[in-house]
Amino acid sequence: MTRFDTAFAQGPALVCFITAGDGDTAANLDALVEGGADVIELGMPFTDPMADGPAIQEANLRALGKGTKTADVLQIAADFRARHPQVPLVLMGYANPMVHRGAEWFAAEAAKAGVDGVICVDLAPEEDADLGPMLREEGVSMIRLATPTTDAKRLPAVLDHAGGFLYYVSVAGITGKQQAALDSIEEAVSRLKQSTDLPVAVGFGVRTPEQAEAIARVADGVVVGSALVEIVGKHGEKAAEPLKELTSALAKAVHNARKVAA
Repeated sequence: MTRFDTAFAQGPALVCFITAGDGDTAANLDALVEGGADVIELGMPFTDPMADGPAIQEANLRALGKGTKTADVLQIAADFRARHPQVPLVLMGYANPMVHRGAEWFAAEAAKAGVDGVICVDLAPEEDADLGPMLREEGVSMIRLATPTTDAKRLPAVLDHAGGFLYYVSVAGITGKQQAALDSIEEAVSRLKQSTDLPVAVGFGVRTPEQAEAIARVADGVVVGSALVEIVGKHGEKAAEPLKELTSALAKAVHNARKVAA
């Protein structure tokens, strides 16, 4: 079993995102794990994060302003893996930093750092050859995104060679700005699960424990990003404790959905 298999096996999983290099990243990652996060997404700062809303855009700028580079992100990942050997770790970002030095180099370094999966937001399934085979060769999953506009004709391409889990982007827009209606999420998750055995995790716009629990009742996982990133933006180097508090509340809500389902 992979770390992803273990994380999703017990029921709905909480997936938490923060940006590498923003605040005290090591302490923030530890706080997420201590708070109960089941899967960690670590954002790779980039100058043009086209899918992200203001909170994550600003986090990217803060991290880049501190001089955070791809090598730093990989070191953060390696250090995290040493501290947390069982927690799945995903690098999430854009193609340019991932392929700038060569896809083979990035895939090998990601695997060496103990990364379990990669989400490349702006790499379409049709462009999988630019990065996907190199990752899979190293045992790193290529995690794909599905959206409300991913129809039955498009879905097979999205799922082809996908691994880890399927990330359902519940709104057509940028992160952190709005949330889809629960009925539409439930319908979408049901449709997706008819075509894949991968866990389906739902993100974009999830901010509160109440929202997280409602989604966890119909999905395999819940992704929270902007709400956590905003805490880092507000508290800076002292964000760990408030991050842990929110993560704990979210985790209790998501994991409570397991009991409800049972």
